[in-house]
Amino acid sequence: LRRAGFEVEYSLVKQADMATVAKVRKLIKGKVNFLLGVGGGTCIDVAKLASFKEGKPFISVPTAASHDGIASSRASIKGGRKPTSIETRAPIAIVADTRIIKRAPHRLLAAGCGDLVANFTAVRDWDLAHRLFGEPYSEYATALSLLSSQIVMENAELIKKHTEESVRKVVKALISSSVAMGIAGSSRPASGAEHLFSHALDQLAPKPALHGEQCGVGAVMTAYLHGGDWQAIREALRTIGCPTNAKDYYRKSNGLCE
Repeated sequence: LRRAGFEVEYSLVKQADMATVAKVRKLIKGKVNFLLGVGGGTCIDVAKLASFKEGKPFISVPTAASHDGIASSRASIKGGRKPTSIETRAPIAIVADTRIIKRAPHRLLAAGCGDLVANFTAVRDWDLAHRLFGEPYSEYATALSLLSSQIVMENAELIKKHTEESVRKVVKALISSSVAMGIAGSSRPASGAEHLFSHALDQLAPKPALHGEQCGVGAVMTAYLHGGDWQAIREALRTIGCPTNAKDYYRKSNGLCE
């Protein structure tokens, strides 16, 4: 950017919390025309909220395909003891270089797939909330959300190979999932009981696993409770290399039972 003649301010972000957002807002106030979030979910979420608060455009530049927040209008920011999903604005552009994303560890790509298969159960929870409590529901957002999940299910063998083609498919699915949330105006198309399971582990586990890993396990359990095809979800995750039960990422599953 500097070689291209831009003046650049930057901040290295380690946590997605309100203190970090405040630090970034102070840095950019009155100085910048747009903000780039470069990195994983933490950097992107902080840049997303800081730019929204300052009324500046935001560009998402993911370096890993680990979750579906890369193109969504929501930022997951820790406030107190638990993360809070805050409505902001979707990025005006997404620069996802699959050559760079491919260099990230396969575990991050697998976690992105765990976050995507969670859509299967999230939309079931959403439909249930609509039928029981009259919550606003979008069939279009649901269809797009399910399409994102289906991409993972149908390409598990390809994704396992960690090629640039497989990375491109996962990135497209993550962006579609983000768009579904934008259409719905909430995280409902991509976040249900399986995400609550993940948030609980974030608080109870000594060292939580990756967000998408936890959501994938939560999706297996929630699909079982819904009477869905939980075995197919489990096998797809297993093929890709994503955990399918607590023992895959915890030596002791006491926190899971709690």
